[in-house]
Amino acid sequence: MTGPNEQPCPINPVVDLLFSRWTTPIVWVLEHHGRLRFNELQRLVPSITPKVLTQRLRQLERDGLVVRTYHAEIPPRVEYEISDLGRTLVPVFQTLHGWSQSHLPQVIAARQAYDTAREEEAAWAEG
Repeated sequence: MTGPNEQPCPINPVVDLLFSRWTTPIVWVLEHHGRLRFNELQRLVPSITPKVLTQRLRQLERDGLVVRTYHAEIPPRVEYEISDLGRTLVPVFQTLHGWSQSHLPQVIAARQAYDTAREEEAAWAEG
């Protein structure tokens, strides 16, 4: 039994941090492409809106996973890169990528089998 301040799953805070809708693609792109300006990053994560990208980058900077560098020039330039702390996640992403390549076809097959079985049950119940 867990106490009032304990979570039933000790990795929940990490899952919440890393696997929100946009965190993983942003960190993945920064790891694979290096230091990027905002527009470059947005081009590499094309379905994210500028507002959401700004929010996620601020949160990732706050969490210590991304470093924001402001260059006081005319015009001003801002660059983002993965931090040393963020790089410690690379093995986690590599493991998940490997698992995905090895097992995602099984997940897809299981979903199809499940959906087919439910459709057959529904057809049988109707008729």
